[in-house]
Amino acid sequence: MSTHAPSSPDTLSYEQAGVNYDLIDPLKVSAQRAAAATAVHMGAHGFSEVKASRGESAYVLDVGPFYLASIVECLGSKTLVADEMNKLTGKNYYDGIAQDTIAMAVNDLITVGATPLVVQAYWAAGGSDWFGNAERAQTLVAGWKKACDICQVSWGGGETPALAGIVEEGRIDLAASCTGIINPKSRLSVGDALAAGDAIVLLASSGIHANGLSLARKLVERLPEGYLTEVEPGLSYGVALLAPTVLYSPVTEALFKAGIQPHYCANITGHGWRKLLRHPAQFTYRIHTVPPVTPVLKFMQEHAKQDDREAYSTLNMGAGFAIFVRPEDAERTVAVAKACGIEAWVAGALEAGPKQLLIEPLNIRFSDDDLQLR
Repeated sequence: MSTHAPSSPDTLSYEQAGVNYDLIDPLKVSAQRAAAATAVHMGAHGFSEVKASRGESAYVLDVGPFYLASIVECLGSKTLVADEMNKLTGKNYYDGIAQDTIAMAVNDLITVGATPLVVQAYWAAGGSDWFGNAERAQTLVAGWKKACDICQVSWGGGETPALAGIVEEGRIDLAASCTGIINPKSRLSVGDALAAGDAIVLLASSGIHANGLSLARKLVERLPEGYLTEVEPGLSYGVALLAPTVLYSPVTEALFKAGIQPHYCANITGHGWRKLLRHPAQFTYRIHTVPPVTPVLKFMQEHAKQDDREAYSTLNMGAGFAIFVRPEDAERTVAVAKACGIEAWVAGALEAGPKQLLIEPLNIRFSDDDLQLR
């Protein structure tokens, strides 16, 4: 089922940029079903899976006294923007690119209540020459370590293959895996405690993060000065796109220390705000406060001529992470996030009713049919 209404001829959609979730999602569903059948193998080792984590952003394993969670994530095409901006400005942006890659994994892992422990790196280049650029390679290393320090995780190791013929020459494909611990077990957050009345707290994004870059790169063709086109005075489109993804694990760790237990979390990445509908429970998610849209995303929406529904279905539009908490914990959750240096808002609440997301200030409605990930 297509998730979008027909667009005007001038509209540039995510599908036109080469990403069609209607084609990708059925594969995800098929893979998840096949993967679920393999869980029986853990029984021979005395372990078991947390079935409710199937289809969530991270997979959870019950090892007895605590849970373990794991995730692997690819950065995507943001490196292409960094490479083009290097040609235009001579500046190296791979410190931020490293943070983006780790954020893709860590921000998914923490949705289930896990404390990140170990990160592994996968850096696949189009040839050995990529690693011969010492400044670029060392910037990637330094940025990777800095992001690990922010998240207080150990960098365990990684793989650096040279894949000529698979990865384009002069390019690199970046990915990260992350393992975390859920201890005590009561920190597990897979949505089984979600209830009508729960508050929806949204945490600010820093920009596009690492999703929607295919659309962002396609849009360059429409801009008078390409990546150097100003989003606002003194800020070029390329630099704005390369703002590093926010690492949200300091917030979730601070919430635990403050005694606040999220009922559910969602990393707002691909599928945009439709990710708020990820859990299978039947609730109406009513949004009454929409965070301000970051300048680069507002710029993208205007130049791609997207209506609000299209924009909010693919981009984070100013909100990079959602936390569902008891209504009495909502304001404290906002305060904890702000103390970590991240803006936050009590944006709405859950209600009993059909599964749908209502973004009331924008008159947008998404139904369960608009997000089929399980």
